[in-house]
Amino acid sequence: MDADAVRTRAGELPTDPGVYQFIAGETVLYVGKAVDIRARVRSYADPRSHRIARMVGHAERIDFAVTDTETQALLLEANLVKRHQPRYNVRLKDDKSYPLVQLTAHPVPRIEVTRDPDDSATVFGPFTDKTRVETVVKALRETYGLRGCSDHKYANRSRPCLDYEMGLCTAPCTDEISEADYAEDVQAVTRFFEGETGVLTDPLRREMETASQRAEFERAANLRDRLEAVESFHGAGEEAVSSHGDDRAVDVLGVALRGDSATVARLHAERGQLVDRTRHHLDAPEGEDRTAAVLSAFLTQFYAERDFPDAVLLSERPDDEDVVAWLEAEGVRVRVPGTGREAKLVELALKNARRRAGRDDGLATLARELQLDVRRVSRIEGFDVSHAQGRSVVGSDVCFVDGKSDTSGYRRRRLPERNDDYANMRELVRWRATRALEGRDDRPDPDLLLIDGGSGQLNAALDALEETGWDVPAIALAKEEELVITPDRTFNWDSNAPHLHVLQRVRDEAHRFAVQYHQTLRDEVKTVLDDVPGIGPKTRQALLTRFGSVEGVRDASISDLTDVPGIGEKTAAALKQRL
Repeated sequence: MDADAVRTRAGELPTDPGVYQFIAGETVLYVGKAVDIRARVRSYADPRSHRIARMVGHAERIDFAVTDTETQALLLEANLVKRHQPRYNVRLKDDKSYPLVQLTAHPVPRIEVTRDPDDSATVFGPFTDKTRVETVVKALRETYGLRGCSDHKYANRSRPCLDYEMGLCTAPCTDEISEADYAEDVQAVTRFFEGETGVLTDPLRREMETASQRAEFERAANLRDRLEAVESFHGAGEEAVSSHGDDRAVDVLGVALRGDSATVARLHAERGQLVDRTRHHLDAPEGEDRTAAVLSAFLTQFYAERDFPDAVLLSERPDDEDVVAWLEAEGVRVRVPGTGREAKLVELALKNARRRAGRDDGLATLARELQLDVRRVSRIEGFDVSHAQGRSVVGSDVCFVDGKSDTSGYRRRRLPERNDDYANMRELVRWRATRALEGRDDRPDPDLLLIDGGSGQLNAALDALEETGWDVPAIALAKEEELVITPDRTFNWDSNAPHLHVLQRVRDEAHRFAVQYHQTLRDEVKTVLDDVPGIGPKTRQALLTRFGSVEGVRDASISDLTDVPGIGEKTAAALKQRL
């Protein structure tokens, strides 16, 4: 749209409060709120920044929705931004990079460090130092013997695994320890994460002193280092929040800007104790007071679908007074502390934000190099196809957000049986595009599609995009020479370039996910088990169910195999010989 078209459309709009959307085709480019929709849209005839000017130039129409109040407009804007993820809005993107520790909901719980905990698990954290967490978890396992194996490996074991021999597990799987005694050890580990540090430091200190007395100085030194990590575990940055009136839950926000991106670090405290830390990414807006604008966008989008705290501590006041008025109307005290303990907490939040913002993950460089219409490539989907001479053909669609895999966004599809990589890729991308355009895919549109392959696979993907009309940029990454292929040119980036590493991680994960699914299908259809005398379809399925895969059958012992119904010693011996 040009300036005249914007003015003409603005004259048709109401003067009520509400939201407006700039749209190209079926894609929402920008969502905004206004006290007076007509006056606000008219201002876009003379955009204040190059970025907004580009947005207006790409737009084909302007839609609107009237609300009764300014607060309703504020919340509707947040919901629309969350739903459509418009490229030209300051969008909130959660960073799930902090590790957690979970105890699974199992009669004999497993302990593990994870970034994606089970819904039913008991979870502790998040923690900022993954190395320290792993050191502590290993020390806990050596002291209390909690298992780290999967439920599949735990089930139906006839003898303890290597973890038992190494002193990392007490082997409840084979009744080397009773469930009641194991539960007591689980309680001890729980008490440690709840703050009872002596549960772990006391036995570590005794073991260190014993090693020293026995002149085992190297072991004593290792135990000393581990003890230091454990002792600092609960004290690292866990500063308490001072009480202020009747504040029971307090959020502390710090913002760091780096180029075109912003990081918001959030510290959350309840009853004076810091209990949670998260980081979030947004595209930094243009203008003079960028931090205040980031805070306005974050506060609206973050709290529009979460419980409100009693107070929010900020490094500076947001530039949108409607946001502050909305929070205060909901009973949230908004403060910008100048001195004292609260000011120190804001500084701690700023340090957390700056540490993340100072890392160059290559996403902004990637957007610049590819000349994409985003400041930072936030969401990438990677595609690959796997088959065996046209049989068991499958496609993978993996998702990376802010450079990290988002397994909740992974999808896979079985494709028609044919030995044609180009046709298979065309089919896979067409499937994704069609689902997106018909609203059958609950994921937001990505900033970039990455195709595993060369120009042939890329052209097939581009054909599918043109056929469906899905407007998403696509590139390919060829394996042999690691060339980045776009519709217009080919890049040969330095092997150490961080933006190339981003694409390699996505490509490799798409390949792994496709091959894994393909192998699963091959195991289901035909395996080497079929060639063993005495093994029919039911026995083959029983073996795969028991051991998970052909690889699991190969690793099983004769005694393990004979535990499976239908497998005698003769068949087990033939099976071992065949595999």
